[in-house]
Amino acid sequence: MQRGRVDSRLMLDDELQSVLDQRRQEHRYRERMVLSSDFRISQRASIDVDNSTHINIDGQSFLAFCSNDYLGLAKHPAVIEALQMTAAKAGVGSGASHLVSGHSEYHHQLEQALATFTGRQRALLFSTGYMANLGVVSALTGRGDTIFEDRLNHASLIDAGLLSRAELKRFRHNDCAQLAGQLKQASGRKLVVVDGVFSMDGDLASLPEMAELCQQHEAHLMIDDAHGFGVLGAQGGGCAEHFKLSQAQLPILIGTLGKAFGTFGAFVAGSEALIETLIQFARPYIYTTALPPAVAAATLTSLDILQDEHWRRENLQQRIQQFRIGAQSMGLPLMESITPIQPIVLGDDALILQVAEKIKADNILIGAIRPPTVPDGTSRLRVTFSAEHTENDVDQLLSTLDRAIPSSIRLNH
Repeated sequence: MQRGRVDSRLMLDDELQSVLDQRRQEHRYRERMVLSSDFRISQRASIDVDNSTHINIDGQSFLAFCSNDYLGLAKHPAVIEALQMTAAKAGVGSGASHLVSGHSEYHHQLEQALATFTGRQRALLFSTGYMANLGVVSALTGRGDTIFEDRLNHASLIDAGLLSRAELKRFRHNDCAQLAGQLKQASGRKLVVVDGVFSMDGDLASLPEMAELCQQHEAHLMIDDAHGFGVLGAQGGGCAEHFKLSQAQLPILIGTLGKAFGTFGAFVAGSEALIETLIQFARPYIYTTALPPAVAAATLTSLDILQDEHWRRENLQQRIQQFRIGAQSMGLPLMESITPIQPIVLGDDALILQVAEKIKADNILIGAIRPPTVPDGTSRLRVTFSAEHTENDVDQLLSTLDRAIPSSIRLNH
């Protein structure tokens, strides 16, 4: 390096390190652990996931309430067998995008099965839920159009709105009155975009009211049902089934496969015209390698199990109710939720980390969620449940929470 000249790479590292140090001071630094079955692959803690409820970290067993594997299908023997058999036959990767040569019979069968299951004309697979949201919003809107989003929407929905070049309007959480006022003033194509189940609060969007508003104002309703699909509804059809919304009322339905299905990927379900439009114009679909065919085959098996084994949703709801009754009796500050997502809002960032460490010392893992993932002043323990949790598991969790959470923040204090 020449004398008197500053290495720009060092300047960048210094700037970035300053930002990282600030995040640590604010108690908002995120740690990541590497998944490993039998061997150490980094200096961080290695994790072996026995099922959706138990995790081993460096030989120590933890009872986990932080997984999105709501129905316990990620390690179901039949799902694993379907993945292995298809990989042996069709290979590990798809080898190309859907529009080149990556669209296999397994992808096609899964799309048809998902369309039938959701009561829609067609379905289209995406590699991730994030990509599905970006692809749909950018394909359907642009300059001169308006997108309306709940302020608590998932980051992928917010990013999709920002990248679309349409005007983005955000309304207060589930505030249909404010949404109605915004719809009246908008022009161009109008797209209302919300989560079906809000991932940090666990509550549901006011979909019947929103669907009615969309019909009144010639707008279109799109939901990301990542946390409702497979869990809500008698058959596991998610928010659409829960609220009995037809394709006409809810024309754009997005679901993810990495949560209740226990596999990976996402899909969009809707009309023939919608799906054909996405195939032609959704860039994250067009320019991305297709899901591995083995994952599609495994998901077909998950879909069969999800429909056949109703006891999984029944057991899940029993554990949720057991938890809520116990937590309310202790005065813990719960949010309104009928879903597997049961947040306990403590508010203070540092307190959340302290409580989470106390809980971990009792061999229980719970997500400690802080801003910017949630609004300032609403840091929380994000407790999530699986159909594989037992009554004793929930009792153990409640006892630990009772010891770890200070009495000063109890509702009955």
